Amino acid sequence: MRVAVIAPPYPLEEAPAPPLGVTYVAAAFAAAGAEVKILDYIVSRYTPEKLKAELDAFKPDAVGATSVTLNFYGAADIVRTAKRHNPDIVTMMGGPHVSFDAENTLTAYPEIDLIVRGEGEQTIAELTPRLQDRDAWAGIKGITFRQNGRLVETPQREFIDDLDTLPLPARHLLPLSRYQALGYPISIITSRGCPYSCIFCQGRRMVGKKVRKRSAARIVDEIEQILSYGINRINVADDLFASDKAKVMEVCGEIQKRGLSFTWSAFARVNTVDRETLKIMKDTGCDSVSFGVESGNPEMLKRIRKNITLDQVRQAVRLCNEVGMLAHTSFVVGLPGESMETLEETKRFAGSLGSLYGYHFLAPFPGTTVREKVDQYDLEILTHDWSRYDANSAIVRTSALSPEQINDFVGEFEREINEGWEKQIRGYREKTNTPSEDLQVEGYFKTGFVYRLLSEDLIEALGCIFLSDPAFEDRGKILEEAAEQLCLRLKAATDTDAALIRRTIRLFIDKGYIKLLQDGKTLIWRWTHNNRG
Repeated sequence: MRVAVIAPPYPLEEAPAPPLGVTYVAAAFAAAGAEVKILDYIVSRYTPEKLKAELDAFKPDAVGATSVTLNFYGAADIVRTAKRHNPDIVTMMGGPHVSFDAENTLTAYPEIDLIVRGEGEQTIAELTPRLQDRDAWAGIKGITFRQNGRLVETPQREFIDDLDTLPLPARHLLPLSRYQALGYPISIITSRGCPYSCIFCQGRRMVGKKVRKRSAARIVDEIEQILSYGINRINVADDLFASDKAKVMEVCGEIQKRGLSFTWSAFARVNTVDRETLKIMKDTGCDSVSFGVESGNPEMLKRIRKNITLDQVRQAVRLCNEVGMLAHTSFVVGLPGESMETLEETKRFAGSLGSLYGYHFLAPFPGTTVREKVDQYDLEILTHDWSRYDANSAIVRTSALSPEQINDFVGEFEREINEGWEKQIRGYREKTNTPSEDLQVEGYFKTGFVYRLLSEDLIEALGCIFLSDPAFEDRGKILEEAAEQLCLRLKAATDTDAALIRRTIRLFIDKGYIKLLQDGKTLIWRWTHNNRG
């Protein structure tokens, strides 16, 4: 049994980390006895022709894709293309979006054979040996599929009680060098489950209200595996890690016991952190904590069932500052009952905290209380175009606010940020910046250049060089000359600063992200799978 797991395109501007869900899914299929390949189109260009070629080379029996709402259309279209290319392939989708919109998904996309709902690892374990036996699907919990022209939804599967029974995510199947070139951290989770009931979040329904914890030893085993790939920045992605003081102490103690050195970040709730917890996190390399605050209006916080107070927010930020960690606070605009007055309260409160902060637009995803019970709130959802659910523009209105007013509020904040950034870019060009400001600007330009390398497959397109070129008469300088020719071609293709290109390509060569191969009289630059080859 061969299974291709798809990581569908996701906007690089959204700073995607290596996809955690995809690697859990791939590990589950592998543990069930399948030969698994991840087709990653997050950090490489996607085209239908490329997909078909990769399917022809691997010859999978099944293709599965995961998605969030933002990239659902792209993911579903990839699965549809795979099915049309080879109708014998069993096609599947999973993830939060389709888990709560399975019926509509299967109706709109007849090329998708089945949906895996919710937490998928145990479902995959049962499904893998029966993928070719459609008559057996009805006995597998947690899936939705078609049978004799009608949709069948099997009973919901119970949540996995012991998370330590899960195999570690199959990150070795990802093109890690490409992610390392972007410089984004790798995410891990230490638990699943959320006892809170925020009305705009899918989490409680997706992973349950009971918090299920992984052991400290298993968590740090995974950290060691990540570090073995040459990756030294990690993000703890579950909301409740810093909320469990005993767990933090245990994990940080295990990190110290093993003598591991890396930097990391975490999410937390403001009503659960204390100085001792934050201090040991800082001592083991944690340099920043992100808090979801959502609003500066106390009544709004009650309405959305956030269960925090403004004083708790102030205290959490103050504690971070005291122990020497950055605090990030995020706010959601366009919440039910939002008005210009509540937005102004949020603006004043966010600005008073002394933290880095930003705004997101409310996106009422499938499976959220605010979407399913929207008639109970002062809120109107304006579109069901899932590509708009990127939290980057208003897709709702309230009785007091139009989407234009919501957009204008965030636009004013972004204009202030952009004006400061444009001043910094001018300072870079006019050589009036501080060294640290110049480093930030250069990092911005470098990231834009790397985006293009990845999303346009430029290394693959421009990296074939012939030894017959006179530049290669000195055989001792083949690597140097091949790198220079690659840089010249990239300069012509992207119009990026030549010095920046050379520094970036040299860094990638030194780090082992790209490598020069020779095939007869042809030299080929290629990305390595990871920095070890």
